[in-house]
Amino acid sequence: MRQITYAQAGLEAFTEEMRRDDTVFHLSTDGPKPLVDEFGTSRVRSTPIAEGALTGMAIGAAGCGFRPIIDWRMVTFCFVAMDQIVNQASKIHYMFGGQTKFPILYRASVGGGTRLAAQHSQSPYSMFMNLAGLKMILPSTPYDVKGLLKSAIRDDNPVISFESTRLQTFEGEVPDEEYTIPLGQADIKREGKDVTIVALAWLVHEALAAAETLAAEGIDVEVVDPRTLVPMDAETIRASVRKTGRLIVADEAGPTAGASAEIATLVTEDPATFACLKAAPKRVCALQVPIPYSPVLEDHVFPDRDKIAAGVRAVMAN
Repeated sequence: MRQITYAQAGLEAFTEEMRRDDTVFHLSTDGPKPLVDEFGTSRVRSTPIAEGALTGMAIGAAGCGFRPIIDWRMVTFCFVAMDQIVNQASKIHYMFGGQTKFPILYRASVGGGTRLAAQHSQSPYSMFMNLAGLKMILPSTPYDVKGLLKSAIRDDNPVISFESTRLQTFEGEVPDEEYTIPLGQADIKREGKDVTIVALAWLVHEALAAAETLAAEGIDVEVVDPRTLVPMDAETIRASVRKTGRLIVADEAGPTAGASAEIATLVTEDPATFACLKAAPKRVCALQVPIPYSPVLEDHVFPDRDKIAAGVRAVMAN
């Protein structure tokens, strides 16, 4: 099977969906040239740097029968559009009594590893998870990003796609034929019997690397990738933990009120899963600090394969 990058897979998803449905259009401050070349400037528009306007325009267009794709680029830039996201996009279908659908795809890059300091190295998806009315995806592979983006564009709800900056050049297998991945369906990236690692985005690959190291020590690790933050596939996660009896959650965001806390709670609040735990769940997250610009300090702040492996050893010791 052919190998393409994460970024190329995302672009393919947009190209295919724009060919399939002429109500799909793309707005960003920097329109992708391949899309402009094929679909023209009426459907692929480069806009002023005004994320509040873009976000609001998408809501109006979606209510009029279109399926807009809005690229915020770095997640940092969407913060100037919080009123449109919080008070409009997440609530408008409900407040219209379901009379109108609002299919919108918002995109944002998240995470660190590129030495862009505190403002441009954030992973604040839990802020948006707290809002009812938004769906959220967090793909970790080229295959997943293409399949999930295609499903997100076709979904009749607002969807935010959080895409790891570190993964943009990561290559993986993507078939030529048409496929989609349903939202809300986790993927077991590696099967094991001793401990479950639920890992997000870039840390899926770090967890897989840690699993190889731990296998040499006789520890058999299962790696689960939620892929979708909202809705979360709680049953796949719980089934894995019921099998292994141990849970590590690896997230590039900080731990406080984060996605890692939600995942741990999904496990511990379920009586059948809680009864299977052999050790307390453990989170391996970024430190709760602004991300430093210094490469040495940035590497210290973020979790990686070594920190994940240390976390696994700790829960195995209990």
